[in-house]
Amino acid sequence: MRITFMGTPAFAVPTLQALHAVGHELAAAYTQPPRRAGRGKAERPSPVQQAAEALGIPVRHPSSLRDAEEQARFAALRPDVAVVAAYGLILPLPVLEAPARGCLNVHASLLPRWRGAAPIQRAILAGDPVTGITIMRMEQGLDTGPMLLQLRVPVEEKTSGELHAELGEAGARAMVEVLADLDALRPEPQDEREATYAAKIDKAEARIDWTRPAEWLERGVRAFAPFPGAWFELDGERIKVLRARVVGVNGAPGTVLDEELTVACGNAALRPLELQRAGRPAMAAADLLRGKSVPVGTVLR
Repeated sequence: MRITFMGTPAFAVPTLQALHAVGHELAAAYTQPPRRAGRGKAERPSPVQQAAEALGIPVRHPSSLRDAEEQARFAALRPDVAVVAAYGLILPLPVLEAPARGCLNVHASLLPRWRGAAPIQRAILAGDPVTGITIMRMEQGLDTGPMLLQLRVPVEEKTSGELHAELGEAGARAMVEVLADLDALRPEPQDEREATYAAKIDKAEARIDWTRPAEWLERGVRAFAPFPGAWFELDGERIKVLRARVVGVNGAPGTVLDEELTVACGNAALRPLELQRAGRPAMAAADLLRGKSVPVGTVLR
């Protein structure tokens, strides 16, 4: 098929590469414009732009698709389908209607659960045992289109970063499978009664509230790793918790209970396993404690 690809982050790259590998014609790759990043604030192209350029695929990165001239440029590519994976821009109706066989989206949840911007993090926070990939035919609603295929992936003890990578690969497999048999697939409408919304992560959510149950906080650590990182303050310094486990002891919330930095929560306790101080690499909790004393009885905020 002749395909226009639309995606931005690393999650979308396996799908782009898979479509190219199986021989589809990639007319163009649409992605978010380069962003200034790093200490020098140099413009950094998106992961999709870098991957597309490496494959020799023309790249376009308009800041919006609402302009009629930009919509005409998109339609002039005359794609059979548009494949969309975490693109980051709303597709207006003229763009949705331009491909001869529609726009197909790679969504990182088992729709209709977790429509929206942060399905991976919300699935972990909610304690979902399973998440997955849904390939759906796009319409104007937010992730409301009929579904063509779903793949299930266990959450287990994975961080959002680990699930992000695993679901990216699963999305690539699913999209290749769908396009290979598109005529035979029957779109299945979503059950609106089962829909939930995955709101964008607010950085304020990542601050650890020790009055919450330890089990919930451990899920938060995984959901916010690697970004934005669950954190607490110690002597005025912000410290991120990248991995932790629940310990079955109790105490006043926020109180350090032992020399392993086990901290009492609203129920049970949380023992950080991997930490990160500002401007430093991640380290084991034991390594941090060798360089920074945290006496038993310290109350964390």
